[in-house]
Amino acid sequence: MTTCVVVRKDNQIAIAADSLVTFGDTRLSSAYEANRKILSIGSSYVTLAGTAAHFPVMRKLLTDMGEECRLGNRDEVFTTFSRVHQILKENYFLNTKEDEDDPYESSQITALIANPRGIYGVYSYREVFSFDRFWGIGSGRNFALGAMYAAYDGAHDARAIAEIGVRAGAEFDKSSAAPFQIISFEMQPVAESGTPESAQ
Repeated sequence: MTTCVVVRKDNQIAIAADSLVTFGDTRLSSAYEANRKILSIGSSYVTLAGTAAHFPVMRKLLTDMGEECRLGNRDEVFTTFSRVHQILKENYFLNTKEDEDDPYESSQITALIANPRGIYGVYSYREVFSFDRFWGIGSGRNFALGAMYAAYDGAHDARAIAEIGVRAGAEFDKSSAAPFQIISFEMQPVAESGTPESAQ
């Protein structure tokens, strides 16, 4: 699995991920492959938890969507990932089944998104969350969440908190390891109407 986090503090946003890939009991560390788990999609960064098969599929799928891939707010993320679900079924042979009593078909994806508008989480049934402070996914998430909670008020910025989160995941989760990929940037100011100031 993995440890991936997003953080928002003051005017800064950060996203971070570890670099370990596992296949059952086998570990593929960055010494053998450059395992970069954060995808750059337009002005957004996306990271995933789950099977390693998600990464090449989602990298190509989201890139090929072009202008149709919009991730600037909660509604856009939902619309985009609803379309992603259709494409996964039609073009990539997605197995949508998890449990007998599933309320909807599963996309089998857990993702975090960071961009100048905010930080978001997406889960299997296209549930979308917009976070005010931080969140984590993957097998090391509980360690990361605890560490970020303890550090949030005292840490200088979002990047420092994100690093604390992934370091905690790598320290205690057997399926997470350094080195870490950490990306940080400033939030985009939003006018009272909810429209980015640069778009007015």
